[in-house]
Amino acid sequence: MKVLVVGASGTIGTAVTRALRARGHAVLGASRLSEPVVDLTRAESVVALLDGVAELDAVVCCAASGGLTLVHEGDEAEFTTGLAGKLLGQVRLLRAAIPRLRDGGSVTLTGGTFTEPLPGASFGALINAGLAGFVAAAAAELPRGLRVNLVAPGWVRETLGVPDRGVPAAEVADCYVRAIEDTSLNGRALVVAQQTLGLR
Repeated sequence: MKVLVVGASGTIGTAVTRALRARGHAVLGASRLSEPVVDLTRAESVVALLDGVAELDAVVCCAASGGLTLVHEGDEAEFTTGLAGKLLGQVRLLRAAIPRLRDGGSVTLTGGTFTEPLPGASFGALINAGLAGFVAAAAAELPRGLRVNLVAPGWVRETLGVPDRGVPAAEVADCYVRAIEDTSLNGRALVVAQQTLGLR
């Protein structure tokens, strides 16, 4: 398949790109830091990226993130960091990808989940819940056999920088590969839990 990975220069994006290529897929990477450049907060940037590629079978987004701010601290802009990119940016990416994907193609977005409430993550929880709800609803609306799924990576070992904590990026990447290759998955949230991959 021909796959576009947005956020390909990051920890997860690099692992996803490596895993897909190892399975024989052709991968085009894009990010804010490398060519082609894309900024999910700008609609024109997303459209320009997708206009520059043809005959895609899948689009994967590993690019979006948000900061940690307690609900009672900081100003509104600081608290809502991540809204434009992680939530609306990924929604924008799906919408722009729909007419540019081959029949039966897929889009895989990135969300998140925590087993316990995390101080400073209340707005992140709102964004992640919104993404999961959006993916579940949008899956039923997609034309031409297109699919959309969500991966919730959790804590990634390389990001934490602690040898015995989190899940290795290579294992997280397997979840993205599954979302792309398993055509029975649509509207699902694939949750990476501890050292195993769970599906809810």
